Amino acid sequence: MATPMRGVFPILITPFDGQDEIDEDSLRSVVDYNIDAGVHGLGIAFATEIPKLTEAERLRVAEVVIDQSRSRVPVVVNTGAPSTSATVLYSRQAQDLGADAVMCTPPAGGVSESETRRYFKSLSDALRIPIFLQEAGEAVGGPVMRRIAEESEHLRYAKVESSPTPQKVEEAVKYGEGLVTVFGGASGTHLLEELRRGSQGTMPWPSLPHAFVKVWDQWQGGDVEAARQVWEQEIHPVLRIGGLVHKEILHRQGVIESPRFRSPAPTTALDEITQREFDEVCERLGIGRP
Repeated sequence: MATPMRGVFPILITPFDGQDEIDEDSLRSVVDYNIDAGVHGLGIAFATEIPKLTEAERLRVAEVVIDQSRSRVPVVVNTGAPSTSATVLYSRQAQDLGADAVMCTPPAGGVSESETRRYFKSLSDALRIPIFLQEAGEAVGGPVMRRIAEESEHLRYAKVESSPTPQKVEEAVKYGEGLVTVFGGASGTHLLEELRRGSQGTMPWPSLPHAFVKVWDQWQGGDVEAARQVWEQEIHPVLRIGGLVHKEILHRQGVIESPRFRSPAPTTALDEITQREFDEVCERLGIGRP
């Protein structure tokens, strides 16, 4: 049996160039930047802007990341789609490219528990690699997650980020015992609370991998106070600014060529005070301007 995945698995961003195309060189740079920081795995998911990618681009991002990782760390690829058949197709493609696991949210739109269980059973039957159940937004709940895992051979992980996140992580850990390894998400906002409740990993943004690895190492080493200080001093200040600054942080460190988002892009401009606060945080953390 393969060693269970655990630890810090940043969800990568997709860099874009001035023509709104994928900047593959910058994407490879993000992969190396995170692996060099000591992360335990990499993820491709919603923060990767996959809803804005064509099917071919979605496949290409996975291909580039898997190729650049060179089996140094496992790669988890979100392959969810509105239909079971599309999810199975995307998942098989990811598996064929060399992905170490796939990740899917349960089907949306008021689908029954039995249909959700069939969805994951169909996916599991089609694959040879592990599956993450991503619980975001509407909660599946620990008991249902357990039933899905009992029926689906390859569903052995869960990324839990529904609200209230620490309590949902605790519930998933309780019901997943001996069968499902639980990761936290939500940008690492509740990392310490999740670890305290038995989480075995986190899937944050890829802009602060060194800080997240330090927190993980200190927590695993039993130095909870040191872990708390790093989270409060190096992670929390950035999380307070908001999720749209992470490409800018990578840009300022020279990891990616441009911090642009794919059109239609979210409004990324910070107001004057928030921009000054962000600059102060970057200066304190040693993150320079481009």
